[in-house]
Amino acid sequence: MSLTLLYRGKNVRFSMKLNKLRWLSALTVFALISGFIVHLIASADDVPQNPIYGMSNLPSIDTAKENSQVTAVTMKLAELQSQVLRLNALGDRLAEEANIPDNEFNFQQSPPSGGPMVQSNEGKQESLTELLLSITALEKTLQHEEKQLKMLESVSFGHHIENTRYLSGRPIVKGWLSSFYGIRKDPFNGKAAMHKGVDFAGKENADIIATASGVVSWAGDRYGYGKLIEINHGDGLKTRYGHNKVVQVSVGDVVNKGQVIAKMGSTGRSTGPHVHYEILRNNRQIDPKKYVYRKAKE
Repeated sequence: MSLTLLYRGKNVRFSMKLNKLRWLSALTVFALISGFIVHLIASADDVPQNPIYGMSNLPSIDTAKENSQVTAVTMKLAELQSQVLRLNALGDRLAEEANIPDNEFNFQQSPPSGGPMVQSNEGKQESLTELLLSITALEKTLQHEEKQLKMLESVSFGHHIENTRYLSGRPIVKGWLSSFYGIRKDPFNGKAAMHKGVDFAGKENADIIATASGVVSWAGDRYGYGKLIEINHGDGLKTRYGHNKVVQVSVGDVVNKGQVIAKMGSTGRSTGPHVHYEILRNNRQIDPKKYVYRKAKE
């Protein structure tokens, strides 16, 4: 096969030794390759640049973790805001009852502050995790302050005055006196031993009540007593309630006379459900009998 081309006004003849079938095959392959290359160039802008095709719109692991931390911080802030509102309301009541001028002690306004402004961009920026830890610490501080304000409220409003902190009556609602104060035979070894309180027996889970108003100074396990509650009534007087199954108050709580503080049990050094009841004057146990049988003040 020969091919004649026009080159610079002259006819130039090339001889090609390809047969018709080889010539058509070469043209077909060339056309296919050219078309494929053109298609790639035309569609290059449509291919996502992210090496993981189709994943470019999904959030990264770091972003999801950060969103979770932001949610946690937001929830903590909402809890603290509610707590601050309660403290403000209680503080307003205390200030009003104490006749403190509004301009001196206003819980609805931020306390005065000031000082020269120093700008700095070199300070370390706290992470969300560090902020969450700081908020948790602040929450514990607010809880402590709230407990103190409640105690102050009880004193200021006269919730527990002479009549209610007057020791009288039994520490139970139902039950019977099963052991007196003084020397007795130890129920475990049979030897003579000093019993520094009185015992009231009853059914398990029976109510244990405070015999006078006061502040809880102990609430938890104590050797020999099992689960013990101790209440400070002022003027050097304290009461103790031992062997409880369940303790329903915490240290720092202000309790009323007759309030249920525990459920009867047999924890500690005990042979059965009962409450070991002690009265202390200046940290020394005294015989509770006269207090148990005397009437409450009207």
